[in-house]
Amino acid sequence: MSLKIVFMGTPDFAVPVLHALNNNYNVVGVVTKADKPKGRGNKMTMCPVKEEAIKLGIPVLSPESVRTEEFERELAAFGADIFVTTAYGKILPENILKIPPMGCVNVHASILPYYRGAAPLWRVVLNGENETGVTTMLTDVGMDTGDILLCEKMPIGENMTTGEVHDAMSELGAKLIIETLQGLEKGEITPVAQEHEKATYAPMVDREDGRIRWAEGKNKVHNTVRGCDPFPGAFSFLDGEKIKIWKTVICREGEFSEKDASGCAGTVLSSGQEGIVVSTGDGAVKILELQRESSKRMSAAAFLNGRKIEPGSVFKDED
Repeated sequence: MSLKIVFMGTPDFAVPVLHALNNNYNVVGVVTKADKPKGRGNKMTMCPVKEEAIKLGIPVLSPESVRTEEFERELAAFGADIFVTTAYGKILPENILKIPPMGCVNVHASILPYYRGAAPLWRVVLNGENETGVTTMLTDVGMDTGDILLCEKMPIGENMTTGEVHDAMSELGAKLIIETLQGLEKGEITPVAQEHEKATYAPMVDREDGRIRWAEGKNKVHNTVRGCDPFPGAFSFLDGEKIKIWKTVICREGEFSEKDASGCAGTVLSSGQEGIVVSTGDGAVKILELQRESSKRMSAAAFLNGRKIEPGSVFKDED
């Protein structure tokens, strides 16, 4: 008999997991965060998981709080065998976790115990990690502290953006949750306690994380740019104008003059159709895509058609 599952998730990342569960099991209910006002008109907007659940005809709960007796009753009424959570956005209390007889399994976007918390996808790229992964674990009352069930790793390419890592890992999460549930049903998975002393954390990302600090070096600058794509966007200032920088590559030996790069970090070393080469604290990066305020994202070549940037110009950390 197919497992009866209540799925809890909110953003785009969780949608492939919902589809995988719905294709393989009996998803009897979905729980998402409450609708929020969005856009200039502050129109109440459903999250991606809620939209998909409605399309699939699955009952949805979107409580303001998970700590009410009403929510507990509504969850229990689904009669689920197990709960599955993916980026739900709320920590579940013990009384909720005890409802399903098989407990609750979480799909987390990191190799636990590393990068616990809200923004592991962003932080692994911002920190220049060359590997990440998806972990399934038994959910407890802590923040990503439960026993590990399965973990699958994936490489992060030098130029991968957070958006690209997000898409690859959401599909990996969908695959891993099915393997996890199948293993639990067969009794083939033994939960393993995390090495809590090795835990690291991934706090929320905000717009300030996108500020480029040129003196920190080519790797840090490049990681800031790709780590903030698609949100919140990396930025710098040129002649007092805020410029968003969307795509860079690290310049290799011979692509710029070491002598020219020895001056002020943020100095434009060359500017042309192939990109804008800018010095950093220990080398240079080439800007391939950027954006002026109230304009659209474009290639460096297209940008330079409307806004000249001469060698010797300086990108600055502050306005």
